[in-house]
Amino acid sequence: MRNLGDSTATTATEAARPRDRATGAETVREAVPLAHEAIHETVAQVLGAQAARGVLLDVPAGEGALAARLLRAGFAVRCCDLYPQIFRLPGVEIKGGDLSATLPYPDESFDFVTCVEGLEHIENPQQAVREFARLLRAGGQLIVTVPNILNIEERVKWLLHGYTSHFKPISREALARVRAEHGALEEMALHINPISYAELRYTLEKYGFGIVKLYRDKPKAHLWLYRPLVALIRLVARFAPADKRRERWTAELQSDEILLGGNTLIVHAVKGSNR
Repeated sequence: MRNLGDSTATTATEAARPRDRATGAETVREAVPLAHEAIHETVAQVLGAQAARGVLLDVPAGEGALAARLLRAGFAVRCCDLYPQIFRLPGVEIKGGDLSATLPYPDESFDFVTCVEGLEHIENPQQAVREFARLLRAGGQLIVTVPNILNIEERVKWLLHGYTSHFKPISREALARVRAEHGALEEMALHINPISYAELRYTLEKYGFGIVKLYRDKPKAHLWLYRPLVALIRLVARFAPADKRRERWTAELQSDEILLGGNTLIVHAVKGSNR
C-alpha cells in the first residue's frame, strides 16, 4: 500500500462534527453521518491504526461524513453512492454507482474499501462483495458493516414478533410513509436484506477475503437483562462436539461482538488472507 503521510492530530470526533461554512451570501451545512456516529468512530479507529495509508473507496458515501474523517487520517479518499446528489464534501471525487451492479472503477484500483450501512439496502449483497474483491489490490483491506441481527436482544425479538428491529415488515402502509418522507431516495431508508454473520462470512470467504476481527458499534444499554439467557446459550453449546462447534463457527456466533453486540456488526477483512 502507498503511504500518503501521517495522520493529523485531529480526532475522529472533531473530524465529523458538523459545521456551517459560508459561501458568499449562503451558508452550506457540512456533511453529517447517516449512520450512527459510533460506527464511524470505530471504522476510523480501525483504519487509523493501520501502518500504511493508501487509496480508499467509501461506498455508499452518503453526505461524506466518514470520508471527511478518513481524509484527515491521511487516506486518499474516493467516494461513490447511488445518490451522488446528496454528497456534501467539496474537493472529493464522487461518482454515481449501484452496489448491486458494477461500480465505475478499474480492477485493483484501491488499497482500502469501506462499506458502511450498504449491504442491507441492496438486492444482491454478494455482487457488492464480488465488486470489492475486484476493486481491491492483493492484501487490500475491507471494512463492511451490517445490522447485527444475532445479538441476544434481536434473537428474542425475532422469537416474540417474527422480525427484528432493523428488518420490520415493509407493508404498503410502511412503504407509503417512507416514500412520503424520502421520495425518490427510498432505497436509502429501506432495509431489505437481513444478513447474519454466517452469511456474510461465507460470502467474504467465497470471494477471497479472510476476516481479521469483528467489532461492535457500542454496547446496548439493557443487555444485562439477557445475561441468564446468554449463559444458557453458551452452556448448551459446550455439549456439541468440538469439530461441529468449529465447523459451525460457534465461537464467533457466541462472541461478545455478536451475541452481546450492539446494533451494528463491523467486520474488518483482508483480500487474500487465510485467517
